[in-house]
Order: sequence, then C-alpha cells, then structure tokens
Amino acid sequence: MEEQLEGIVTRHRENEGNIISILQDIENEFGYLREDAIYWVSERLDIPPAKFYGVATFYAQFHLKPKGKNVITACCGTACHVKGSERLINSLVKELDIPPGEDTSEDLRFTVEKVNCVGACSIAPVIIVNKAVHGKVSPDKLMKEIKGLKAGASKN
Repeated sequence: MEEQLEGIVTRHRENEGNIISILQDIENEFGYLREDAIYWVSERLDIPPAKFYGVATFYAQFHLKPKGKNVITACCGTACHVKGSERLINSLVKELDIPPGEDTSEDLRFTVEKVNCVGACSIAPVIIVNKAVHGKVSPDKLMKEIKGLKAGASKN
C-alpha cells in the first residue's frame, strides 16, 4: 500500500495537486477511501485527516466503504422521481438483498447509489448499470438487467 501512496504523494507534489485530486487518486487505486491510506497521506503531507474527511464526505463521488463489483446508479432528480425512480430503487434493494441503511450487498457484488440528477431528464427514469446508461426504465426491464448481472456473476 505504501508504494502506491508514495506515488500519489509524489504526483501531488509534482503537479501541485489538491485534496480532491489526492482523494481521487486514492479511490482509483483502492476502489474506495481506505482509512489507513488517508491517515498515511495526511501524515506524509502534514495535512490534518479532518480536511480529507471533510472533502470526502461533502462530495458524493467519494466512498468510505468498499463498493460492489457491480455499481448501479439511480437518478433521483425531479423527472426521474416523478417517473418512479424510488419504486425502482426499492425493487433493486430488495432484489439484491442490500441491508437496511446500506448501499452495498454483504457479498460486495452490488452497490446501489442514488444521485440527484444525471442530466438525462428526457429519458427518465434513468438507471446507470456499470457506467451503461439505461433510459425509460421499467421495473421489468430493470429486473431483466439485474438477473443478467446475477447470472454473469455466478459464472465467475
């Protein structure tokens, strides 16, 4: 871990990076913001860990816990909400057996994220599955996609 973090710190110093770019590099390297990584970088750069956590908790792009292998992002903007995104999210959480108050399944196969808007209101409701955008999503269409993911995951 220290070797990867040393590379991040070196890039930060060479490119005059900021806390956001450091956090992005840590998340890209490890898949989430590991506590030990934040404390290591904090100590190395003499920046209080609270500054890193303040930024990390402000921006939804950062994750303090490991994400699932499959990331499903649900738009909760006005158009998507009106078209039933909450119903889709509830179906997802139930189908993927995600514990109450969590966003990732215990087996780390699936993460369901809610975002305020993806900017695709004309095709609401919108669900993004592993970076592939799906518009005008119905519960049946969504469950078909999820069953495909589950089948593919069980083959691996």
